Amino acid sequence: MDLQIEQRVALVCGAGSGLGRAIAQSLAQEGVRVAVCGRNPEKLAETVSAIVGQGGSARAWQLDLAAPQHFEGILSEIRQHWGDVDILVNNSGGPPPAKAQGTDAALWQQQFTLMVASLIQLTDCVLPAMRQQGWGRIITTTSSGVVAPIPNLALSNALRMSLLGWSKTLANEVAADGVTVNVMVPGRIATARVSQLDEIKAGRENITAEQVAENSRKTIPAGRYGAPEEFGATAAFLAGQPASYITGSVIRVDGGLISSL
Repeated sequence: MDLQIEQRVALVCGAGSGLGRAIAQSLAQEGVRVAVCGRNPEKLAETVSAIVGQGGSARAWQLDLAAPQHFEGILSEIRQHWGDVDILVNNSGGPPPAKAQGTDAALWQQQFTLMVASLIQLTDCVLPAMRQQGWGRIITTTSSGVVAPIPNLALSNALRMSLLGWSKTLANEVAADGVTVNVMVPGRIATARVSQLDEIKAGRENITAEQVAENSRKTIPAGRYGAPEEFGATAAFLAGQPASYITGSVIRVDGGLISSL
């Protein structure tokens, strides 16, 4: 299928590893020019190298979601290099494990600023150009915890949930301008973040991380963890022209893990 997004410009947050890197690579395979963004210059360079090595177009920009005062400057550099951002992938790192009760208020505020407010502000920066040209894609990654809350991940469950309400509201506001706004929900995708959570759970339950993974696989109808490339391919489709009538949606990439409708 031709996604009809060749030469479009994408900004992918958190593209140094994991889901962000997989999305950046999938978009590049469709001919998209990818602004690979994140905090770690070494990891960003690895992503750029992987994309360029496969014949794609990518360049790294250091973007810290905790420093929104730099957003306009980075977007200006991208604009000078390639043009306005057509596709924005809001992908932030996960917060530390925490219980719903007794978690320090300062940590709640810090993570809200990083995981929610910063993404909203970045989106507001790119939307005017998208609306003016009559085409744009906003894709926000979250967690399966927004559908089925995950024990000991209260920060993620609660804060990412707010992104669903924002995304749905925004989708209705900009749909007539040719801009789609969707949320992606990963299940157990084989990334370093999931491995870290498995390790933490293993320590809490006094078992091995492999036992945790095996127990998790038993709860997934597909019988396995997903590959990052599968998640990336879904994001690329949502960014494509054939998906222009999909907006305000929550797309699960979970192998059937989430049992609710």
